[in-house]
Amino acid sequence: MSGVATKGNTITYGKYGLIALEPGWIKSNQIEAARVAMTRSIRRGGKVFIKIFPHKPVTKKPAEVRMGSGKGAPEYWVAVVKPGRVMFEIDGVTFEQAKEAMRLASHKLPIKTKFAVKGEELIKGGEAK
Repeated sequence: MSGVATKGNTITYGKYGLIALEPGWIKSNQIEAARVAMTRSIRRGGKVFIKIFPHKPVTKKPAEVRMGSGKGAPEYWVAVVKPGRVMFEIDGVTFEQAKEAMRLASHKLPIKTKFAVKGEELIKGGEAK
């Protein structure tokens, strides 16, 4: 997971976004927990866009099983995230509501993130100008 995100690094659908600052795997249940935290925070107003999807299966063998006899069964699914990737977007809410919703969502994720507003350009390393 070396390098920075070349795709999905701009805010396209909403007005505010949550950007990854470091590489990592985001599990499907972590994505769902972040989504629930955001939708509960903004209540009825606004719309949440999820721009990452867990395409990659992670396999695991059962405990106390001998070596060999093939690969284990898929245990969970992850989304591979690089620095600069826009993971979530929100539209239709105020700046304060969006910032609070993204803050709550970032606590559910295993990587460092940054709140951004549409129009801010990103440079190498995921930092804003």
